[in-house]
Amino acid sequence: MKKNIVLFVLFVLPIVAYLFFASGVNSFTKLPIITPKIADFGNWKSLDGKKVSLDKKITVLGFSGSDILNSRGNYFNLNEKIYKRYHGFEDLQFVVICPLGSEKEAQKLVDALKPFTDVSGWNFVFASTDEIQAFYNQLQLKGKLNDKLGTSNVFIVDKERNLRGRKGSDKEKKEEYKEGYDTFHPSELSNEMLDDFKIILYEYRAALKKNHNATKQL
Repeated sequence: MKKNIVLFVLFVLPIVAYLFFASGVNSFTKLPIITPKIADFGNWKSLDGKKVSLDKKITVLGFSGSDILNSRGNYFNLNEKIYKRYHGFEDLQFVVICPLGSEKEAQKLVDALKPFTDVSGWNFVFASTDEIQAFYNQLQLKGKLNDKLGTSNVFIVDKERNLRGRKGSDKEKKEEYKEGYDTFHPSELSNEMLDDFKIILYEYRAALKKNHNATKQL
């Protein structure tokens, strides 16, 4: 009996875990790189005054535009579908780039989330319109910012500052391309983004386990 249990733990559970992380809408075994080595943030002011960097963090990156409060429903969707589920991981951060002058609106959004969310993982950074546009341009994406320098899409950036998504042929030889995830649609966050997010977390968990460091980080 004990031998069977040991065999189950050693051989069956790893397979189940892999299927859990790799199953779903995305049939890539590794989340492809859309844009490699994007630039880090400048010396931009953050809402709480701390330095925010893309280095050595898995980042969910957003661009609020100047009408943050009009888009608050998108952030509530992201908060419910992704943030609340994963924000406790020390190597993960949620960062929203906002135009200078929208600090009060960003604070109102944070205050609206506080009653039912630990908002410590939300980071809002502020830059000039020119800086925001230049930063977005170097992401080399097909989608564009709107006239208020915002987008409803959020993006996944890995610890090496590679923007990740779906690109090329999947395991079934079907061509896919996805660079961002639309926060306006909760179903897209629950399906495509959650599925891709599990894959990138699995990548890092596997690497940490290999380095005997799995319990300290993701």
